[in-house]
Order: sequence, then C-alpha cells, then structure tokens
Amino acid sequence: MSALDAARAALAAEHAAVYGYGVVGGRIGTERRAEATAAYEAHRARRDALRRTVRDLGAAPAAAAAAYELPFRVTDPAAAVRLAAVLEDRVAGVYSDLVRAAEGPLRREAAAALREAAVRAVRWRGSDVTFPGLAERV
Repeated sequence: MSALDAARAALAAEHAAVYGYGVVGGRIGTERRAEATAAYEAHRARRDALRRTVRDLGAAPAAAAAAYELPFRVTDPAAAVRLAAVLEDRVAGVYSDLVRAAEGPLRREAAAALREAAVRAVRWRGSDVTFPGLAERV
C-alpha cells in the first residue's frame, strides 16, 4: 500500500469517525459528554490535517459521505460508548497501515494518531488490546 492510499484510507476513516461521534454525542450520557466532544474535535482536526496530506501527496481529498452505516443501532448511552470504542479501533487500524506505508513526518503523525485512538479506545472500552490497530486483523 502506498502512502497516498493509506492516507486516503485514514481520511475516509476520519470522515466516518466524525459522523459516528455525531451519533455518539446524541446518545451519550451527560457524565461522558465532554469526553465525546473532545474525541469529536480530535477527529475533526485529524480529518482536516489528512485533507492537506492527501493534497500534498498530489491527489484530491475525498469528501465525506452524507451518511455512514453504523455497526449496530445506537439507542442508549451504553450503545454510544460501545460505538465510540469501535470507531477508535477502526481509526487505529487505518493509522497502523499509514505508519507502515509512510516515512518521516507523516509516519510520526500517523503513529501519534494511532496512539491517541488506542488511548481513547481503552477509555471507552475500559480495557486494552495487545496490539492497538491490529486487533481487527487477527
């Protein structure tokens, strides 16, 4: 996978995460609303940075879809927490691909994004995984 392909995949995942956190924010309990808002803002910032990265790599960044299919119905705060953990796991997976494909500053940024997603996933899930970003590939 090229760095451009990996950056495009990361951008797509960030678009989906921003959408997903909109759903999370609508269902999350008040005690975790600030955490959801912070994650939403972090994903928006990463998405915007990836738009610039894709442009810098010589391609046009893809726009977000109007809607994204969720892995399950989110009808209450518990489901919102589960969705947030899934979103972070998915984002970590694409950033692990970008770490492998990139070099230099882009690789460092991808590693930082992977780490941030893994930490957020642990906070949402309440437990960790051995290899963040690779769990869904096992």
